[in-house]
Amino acid sequence: MGFVMGGRLLAKMLKAEGVKHIFTLSGLHVAPVYDGCLDEGIQVIDTRHEQAAAHAADAYARLRRGIGVAVVTAGPGVTDAVTGIANAKAAESPVLLIGGAAPQALATKGALQETEQVALLRPITKLSQRVERAELIPAYVASAIRAMTTGRPGPAFLEIPWDILSENVDEERVTIPRSYRPKGRRLADPELAAAAATRLAEAERPVLMVGNSIHWDQAHEEALELARKLDLPLYFNGMARSCFDVADPHVFVKSRREALLECDAVLFVGTPLDFRLGYGNEATLSGTAVVAAIDTDGSELGRNRDIQIPLIGDAKSVLTQVLHHARPAKHGGWRDRLRAIEVSSLEKQRARELQHGMPMSHFAFARGVADALEDDTIIVADGGNIVSVTAKVVDRKLPGTWLDPGPFGCLGVGAPFALAAKLLYPERKVLVVQGDGSFGLNGFDYDTCLRFNCPVTVVVGNDAAWGQIWLPQKALYGHDRAVGTLLSPTRYDKIVEAMGGVGYHVEDPQALAGTIKKAMAMETVTCVNVPIDPLALEGAGGGAYAI
Repeated sequence: MGFVMGGRLLAKMLKAEGVKHIFTLSGLHVAPVYDGCLDEGIQVIDTRHEQAAAHAADAYARLRRGIGVAVVTAGPGVTDAVTGIANAKAAESPVLLIGGAAPQALATKGALQETEQVALLRPITKLSQRVERAELIPAYVASAIRAMTTGRPGPAFLEIPWDILSENVDEERVTIPRSYRPKGRRLADPELAAAAATRLAEAERPVLMVGNSIHWDQAHEEALELARKLDLPLYFNGMARSCFDVADPHVFVKSRREALLECDAVLFVGTPLDFRLGYGNEATLSGTAVVAAIDTDGSELGRNRDIQIPLIGDAKSVLTQVLHHARPAKHGGWRDRLRAIEVSSLEKQRARELQHGMPMSHFAFARGVADALEDDTIIVADGGNIVSVTAKVVDRKLPGTWLDPGPFGCLGVGAPFALAAKLLYPERKVLVVQGDGSFGLNGFDYDTCLRFNCPVTVVVGNDAAWGQIWLPQKALYGHDRAVGTLLSPTRYDKIVEAMGGVGYHVEDPQALAGTIKKAMAMETVTCVNVPIDPLALEGAGGGAYAI
């Protein structure tokens, strides 16, 4: 045996979890963690802002269906990371945030960067604790991972003071936990599973709506099998977005509003009735529909709307249960009616996508992006209107090929999400679709991508405005009172060039797809700056987008 430093004990636990990268911004409070990671073969990726480190850890967790780790220094390091952790909480992403702190002997004395951190993080994590002894670091990490991965995933925070991280402890005093993750899958009440299958089969207008847990539980095949067996229209949001091929006759994307308003039975899978679904009220979801819902967290069921058939368990297991009880059913007339709505909507949208005016519209921009993609290209969506429209045009059919902030509506995930994606999948193309406003949040982390040899491409829809706010602001208060929402027509391609990357400027919509393909073929970070018409969506409404 021998002695081992606290920072290395932490690194040993992360290595056992399969973590190959941590995301950070340098700080001496957490320097022993870096030293331990070097010993354990974990690469230290230093970003330009702690918010970006937390965002990168979020994407890392989503893409590997495991944990992501951000390590930040005390005080402003932790507070800078709060936005990224709040976003991970809303997106149900298991991010472990490690925060440094002053030596314990200096606690409450006004040490450098001292502030209350554990209480600050508690409302936006599943667990927030301070580690008091170096030999207990593995136990605390195990406890955090257990909390993060039990039930609905989410982040955790561990505050570890400098003296705990730098202390050398006798390995004989250290117990390394070996079995701390939840074991097995969780089944729902079998009678309720049978009731859900029966109700969906007997309904005249049933709907299947799936969300995040489809991705985390790898349950997309079971969801699609259920849709086919019971002849259901299947809709999706959140991390389920890239799990289904829209060419499948049971997958729908344009008629969700009509389907939910008219349905007489619906099964929600890992899909909270939040703003994206109108809180489940009768203006969005039929008041007479029988509602069934699958969720790992029973406390979520019944929020905003009564659930007649609550199914508490993981998506894969419970869908398998429902499938076991399901008998083939036919709802062709219902699906045909919804498909007609889809076709009409897509025809109208297609006409907007093919407009060749300049400056180009948001829909022409999105069509250029869509035409440049390969099936396994990972798309990172970061912005307001530009993302809302791109989500309507770009189809993804492989799990993990669409990443957006999630329901927190957080901007600034573009570069850090892309960084994590490229580190995990260096052989695949990674494309960021970004508004000019969101580029300003963490755009300097394209420098991080360059430093760590992660060639990604960012396509900036540049309307020189916070368009999603500016347009409704004008409608509400008048043009002269629309303040705080206009930007300069900055050449973001030149910014990336100044970092050492390659920039392109495209005004012609017919040249956009080809330029994006050329940019993605480069072995460096590239930026395609695209001026778009700030008035193209005028009258279409604004506010939060639902994807």
